[in-house]
Amino acid sequence: MIAGGLLVALFLFILFIIFIRYGKLWFQAYMSVADVSLTSLIRMHFTKVNPHVIVQAKIMAAQAGMDINRRTGISTQRLESHYLANGNVMNVIHAIIAAHRASIELDFDQAAAIDLAGRDVLDAVQTSVYPKVIDCPDPRRSGKTTLSAITKNGIELRVRARVTVRTNLAQLIGGATEETIIARVGESIISSIGSTSSHFEVLENPDMITRNVLKRGLDAQTAFEIVSIDIADIDIGENIGARLQSDQAEADTRVARAQAERRRAEAVAEEQDQKAKVVANRAHLVLAEAEVPKAMADAFRAGRVNVREQ
Repeated sequence: MIAGGLLVALFLFILFIIFIRYGKLWFQAYMSVADVSLTSLIRMHFTKVNPHVIVQAKIMAAQAGMDINRRTGISTQRLESHYLANGNVMNVIHAIIAAHRASIELDFDQAAAIDLAGRDVLDAVQTSVYPKVIDCPDPRRSGKTTLSAITKNGIELRVRARVTVRTNLAQLIGGATEETIIARVGESIISSIGSTSSHFEVLENPDMITRNVLKRGLDAQTAFEIVSIDIADIDIGENIGARLQSDQAEADTRVARAQAERRRAEAVAEEQDQKAKVVANRAHLVLAEAEVPKAMADAFRAGRVNVREQ
């Protein structure tokens, strides 16, 4: 009997300690209809889960009218699992509530997956509600403030564009980031300007560029949806065509001078060769003339030539 009484006393003492430690949290969750059991709080103690974070998240979800059903909704076990996976539980709950208020489809599993993928899910939802503007080019990334494009008549145009985007939650996981959007828009703007016959067309109708760029579907396979592309500034740069023509003319002049110098050098070489041939022929003539007396002497000695006396 004494042993049984001691066990009952020990059990009651443990319950008292547990209630002292977690009773306030449990009562807070109970009064908020957050559906967090005392057993779950005890389990969190042994699994190294911060119960304050889980209870606060459940209360926020319940007060926001979210589904906290243990099977299909934002259950305590799901929150614990996300916490143990090093996820940001409060950020996910804030994102889901913000999406719910803005009538954006976002369930807990999708939000948790985005969070575990390293993306800021709350910022993504906020960008879906309030689109943000990206500079193209972005001076912070490339160090350049304008895009340089050349029309067919050789005039350089320096363009600065602003791209308004909002997050595409369906493609946030695995979708390309802002750098891809900036690169694609910049490439399309340069290509569109390069296809125009004159810079006057671009200056008269800048929205022609944005219309051509928007038709290309540059936000495919990215984490964003392009809302609009606006040309913020266009400046006329150098006359690249004239400079290239001048450089080409200078290069042609240098080539012509080099060819003339080559021909002159060949002529001089040919003249020296002819002079050398003349000298060689004179030497052959002198040698031939020197052979004449020898031949005559040989003829006299052989008696082939007789000298008549008068």
